[in-house]
Amino acid sequence: MKRRDFIKVTGLGAAGVATLAAPAIAQSMPEIKWRMPTSWPKSLDTLFGGADTMCKMVAEATDNKFQIQIFAAGEIVPGLQVLDAVQNGTCEIGHTASYYYFGKDPTFTFGSAVPFGPNMRINQAWYMQGGGREVLNEFYKSYNVISLLAGNTGCQMGGWFRKEVNTPDDLKGMKIRIGGFAGRVLQRLGVVPQQLAGGDIYPALEKGTIDAAEWVGPYDDEKLGFYKIAPHYYYPGWWEGGPMLMAFVNLDKWNALPKYYQSVLEQAGHYANNYMMARYDSANPLALKKLLAGGAKLHAFSPAIMDACYKAAKELHAEVGATNANFKKVHDSLAKFSSDGYSWFQVAEVGYDIFMARRSQS
Repeated sequence: MKRRDFIKVTGLGAAGVATLAAPAIAQSMPEIKWRMPTSWPKSLDTLFGGADTMCKMVAEATDNKFQIQIFAAGEIVPGLQVLDAVQNGTCEIGHTASYYYFGKDPTFTFGSAVPFGPNMRINQAWYMQGGGREVLNEFYKSYNVISLLAGNTGCQMGGWFRKEVNTPDDLKGMKIRIGGFAGRVLQRLGVVPQQLAGGDIYPALEKGTIDAAEWVGPYDDEKLGFYKIAPHYYYPGWWEGGPMLMAFVNLDKWNALPKYYQSVLEQAGHYANNYMMARYDSANPLALKKLLAGGAKLHAFSPAIMDACYKAAKELHAEVGATNANFKKVHDSLAKFSSDGYSWFQVAEVGYDIFMARRSQS
């Protein structure tokens, strides 16, 4: 995609194009070089690829005046320390999942997905149109960063297990790799949560350090080979109904950017977001077929497990909100928007999707 096409697609518009004609842009734009660490290994080409796409769009839209060099997890920053590097100014921007940092404050979970939170569309509608961006960036400001929407995986899978789990009691004592706030929910059911970066999961399963692991979905999971060790593949990932991925930008660096660069950076994030969603929707069906052909065994979490997890999640949300004003503020904003969103979503979308899913199998 060329710079002129990118400007049209991202909605900078005819008036903006007239004002920012190519010669004027080239003459007035400063040359800026940033570094973007990510939480993803290069092998996860949709997660890493979404971040890479964002960087390329920024360069193309500015005639290479604004360049962002991307790094895979561990190259200059450990995968779970991207926020820290951006916060302290070591790097200007980073691509990561907000909930990785829930240990700093549980409020970070809302920037990706909260257990039993909304699906992809409602989550992003809240961020973009429902006040989510504003309330989150108010919170992120205390960490010297601002958030830009830069990806979404869609509803994720429930993970890979060495053995079947049918009741809540089956979960007791299990060591499960699970990211973010969801681990605290599962702790209430006796699980011992483990937070590991993507590249560290397979070795932990192989050595028996963990009993199960969730990651994303069929396409990425197949690449990491979990089915070879833990064949029982569960769904849905109730902790990630529609997880957003963020580009965190150092607040001082953001404020110093020309307004045009700010706009390009934000719109490049939206382009990467749409790219990532479409890529997963096209790649996951084929990958699931390959996994099942390779011996993976697909299971739905039982109603008993789902109900127990839902109850534990709602209890935990209420308890944290009672002592954490930031958490409560963001939670209440999202809960209100989700309630209204689902009141509409179930009218047309759900009915249509159920019908079409059944017809596709007939």
